[in-house]
Amino acid sequence: MQTRRSFIKALALSASIAAIGAPIGAHAADTIKVGILHSLSGTMAISETALKNVALMTIEEINAKGGVMGKKLEPVVVDPASSESLFAERARQLISQDKVAVVFGCWTSASRKAVNPVFKETNNLLFYPVQYEGEELEKNVFYTGAAPNQQAIPALEYLLSEEGGSAKRFVLLGTDYVYPRTTNKILRAFLKTKGITDADIMEDYTPFGHSDYQTIIANIKKFASEGKKTAVVSTINGDSNVPFYKELGNAGLKATDVPVVAFSVGEEELRGVDTKPLVGHLAAWNYFMTIKNPENDAFIAKYKAWAKKNGVPNADSVVTNDPMEATYVGIHMWKQAVEKAKTTDTDKVIAAIGGQTFKSPSGFTLTMDKTNHHLHKPVFIGEVRADGQFDVVWKTKGPVRAQPWSPFIAGNEAKQGL
Repeated sequence: MQTRRSFIKALALSASIAAIGAPIGAHAADTIKVGILHSLSGTMAISETALKNVALMTIEEINAKGGVMGKKLEPVVVDPASSESLFAERARQLISQDKVAVVFGCWTSASRKAVNPVFKETNNLLFYPVQYEGEELEKNVFYTGAAPNQQAIPALEYLLSEEGGSAKRFVLLGTDYVYPRTTNKILRAFLKTKGITDADIMEDYTPFGHSDYQTIIANIKKFASEGKKTAVVSTINGDSNVPFYKELGNAGLKATDVPVVAFSVGEEELRGVDTKPLVGHLAAWNYFMTIKNPENDAFIAKYKAWAKKNGVPNADSVVTNDPMEATYVGIHMWKQAVEKAKTTDTDKVIAAIGGQTFKSPSGFTLTMDKTNHHLHKPVFIGEVRADGQFDVVWKTKGPVRAQPWSPFIAGNEAKQGL
């Protein structure tokens, strides 16, 4: 009898849940689902959580102005927990189960490469907002972060210049995965064209989550003491940046002696570090929070208000950074393309995205290239300030067209026109 009662209760509960779910299902027909695929736990959460936040803010902003084609956007947030296999799993879930029209996500190239086959197989869309190594051009991916010629190559040109310190030796230090290794392959080839020999290049890698940089910093100091001006190029990713920069400060390795230029460290990563000993070290990006223009002022104000309203931890001190801006631009460009195509159909949206423009918080109007799925982006080099922000010390005159296939990799010559 008890079992029968329990069964009836369960049945009643299921019916009530279904009843509650019914309006939601009906509502869903009047919305467009979009996926947010960022690590909210694990080693990459330090960088990716803010991208999830800014994506939600952008979706709210679009919905407040009427949505897309008169429909509200409905975000579906998942946590791939800094795991490549989980990225692929969660991407498939978003597309096959949640039926999203597009996904905004990934940080590491390892995570992007893990999901690429899923997007190809299902013919869905990924907007990828982080700088990367290039050597890729996927039909189903739009790259709103920098290719090497929009970040890494200009940064080395700056370090080699008189203005940047005339470096003659280079330490290429990164996390051990595809982005740092491929980028450093490109940079090593580039440096050889500038007369830098292998003897003047030190290369080292650490695993994700690495925390002991004492020996590596000691090796850098030794390498730098051998008579030539030395610079460090860092492609360390995730929460390893915190112990790296702490050890840099502890060792007294000042920017005037051995400047470090980072490609994966921005305002968000420096929030957990005492930046006073790091003043003068560098980062190369396509956006900094300190850039002054009306679009950026509005972007920062919107994000701070959103963070406070939504209870983001330490909301009073939240910052904006380059991949956040790239996320914001990417979502707006997708919206514009959908409205141009008058559908969320993947192939029609792809056809509509090329040539889209957006006045961005960087102060420039960015254009999505008509042939290579990359944004034309300005390049900025910034010096770390004592408050963890950056002063821009060098910038391009305008947006630079991306070269996904680096001219410094043999065999890429024929691919430049793709």
